[in-house]
Amino acid sequence: MTDWTEKYRPTTLSEVRGNNKARDQLREWAETWDDHRKAAIVHGSPGVGKTSAAHALANDMGWPVMELNASDSRGADVIQRVAGEASKSGTLTRGGSGRRLVVMDEADNFHGNADYGGSREVTRVVKSANQPIVLIANEFYEMSQSLRNACETIEFRDVSKRSIVPVLRDICRREDVEYEEEALEKIAENTSGDLRSAVNDLQAIAEETDRLTVDDVVTGERDRTEGIFDFLDALIKEEDAQGALYASYDVDETPDDLLNWIEDNVPKDYEGAELADAYEFLSNADRWLGRVRATQDYSFWRYATDNMTAGVAASRREPKGGWTRYGPPSYWSKLGRTKGTRNTRDAIAERIAEREGTSVATARREILPFLAAMTHHCKNRDLTVRMAAVYDLDAKEVSFVTGSGKDTNKVQSIVEDAEELLAEEAVEHSGNAFFVPDDAEETRNAEDANSGNEDPGADTDAESADEQQTLAAPTDDGTTGGDDDADPEATGETERESDDDQAGLNDFF
Repeated sequence: MTDWTEKYRPTTLSEVRGNNKARDQLREWAETWDDHRKAAIVHGSPGVGKTSAAHALANDMGWPVMELNASDSRGADVIQRVAGEASKSGTLTRGGSGRRLVVMDEADNFHGNADYGGSREVTRVVKSANQPIVLIANEFYEMSQSLRNACETIEFRDVSKRSIVPVLRDICRREDVEYEEEALEKIAENTSGDLRSAVNDLQAIAEETDRLTVDDVVTGERDRTEGIFDFLDALIKEEDAQGALYASYDVDETPDDLLNWIEDNVPKDYEGAELADAYEFLSNADRWLGRVRATQDYSFWRYATDNMTAGVAASRREPKGGWTRYGPPSYWSKLGRTKGTRNTRDAIAERIAEREGTSVATARREILPFLAAMTHHCKNRDLTVRMAAVYDLDAKEVSFVTGSGKDTNKVQSIVEDAEELLAEEAVEHSGNAFFVPDDAEETRNAEDANSGNEDPGADTDAESADEQQTLAAPTDDGTTGGDDDADPEATGETERESDDDQAGLNDFF
């Protein structure tokens, strides 16, 4: 059986259901393209008719369509060759108006190795295009800011139930499917604004039955994640405390990320006392999230979610209406800007922690600020050199700790002195293992020279005789040193030897 979504795809903009305002914006953009010559970003949830509207627009304008979609390789070279040429050259067949439409689907998914450089190349293409381009995206804020700024944006909202039901009714009439009106309404309700899913569900059910009844429709709602912007609308403007909490269950965000979304967007609609109350609940949620991080007990997440959803909704004192342009958390962009600095800080903290036998968190929180205060702007130069040597810091890391520029002569000389200090200490700690003193070398050479002129046996006999004489030498009390029963303390020899050994250890320490 033919796919009904393709069979009944709109052929003109007038057949596109729902989103009348967006549809009119798209037509106006096309009709005035010669005046502004900007690309258009058509964004919204999946299944609301974005791609269908683009193709319907091309039919209305008499423009041939060249499409680049997710199944194509979308590296910078491919985009330059396909989209770039399509937006400039005249090698392909043009429509009667002398234009053709370039449609780039899933334009929010340029990432990974396959798309390396793709986003940058698309931005370049849309800025220099001589043909109209439509970029289709599900997540508007997944696209780079430079690309968003270079285009006109048109948002397609979820299709309402009252717009979906007439479409389903018309398809049933054309396919000779008998139906109950309640069944069509149930399908429209379950698909939550996704017209394409509604048509797919209708076709799936119609293939299994002769007459479509409400009992044939699955009563459970489709497992479909709610968009973050729809959730923010519900939380800040529409739902009560319980409804806001339930709405959060359908959002595919962790409590930490959800808190950042709410924190940045609440001030766009709340003010005064209601904003103060909302932030009080958000601070409570942040405390619970901190407890989760400290204890790894994720059961505390529910208390954080209660505060950031039900609490914020309960803070609303008056109805909120109209449309608000919500945006992603500014905290994320700050993380992106400070990523290099944080990596440098963490690398230094890891080396400090390894040497000092402490945790990285302690090194980052307590030791690093202490070092920064003592070596501020390298004023204590000797201490700064010693620090750079001990923790093996390069110019960038010395600059981070001291606050001085890494390219300054001061920092460069400190790093050089630290390297020299490390080299000197390496030699010092080797214990002269690789060096022979000059006097020792001379003595050894003299002994080797004399050994050739003397009788080895005589030398050995003389040494033995000396040893015997020493062992048999009488002590003050008349006993011999060689007597095993002699009192060591009386001889005083043991005490002297002990003192000599101790003096050597003291010198070593």
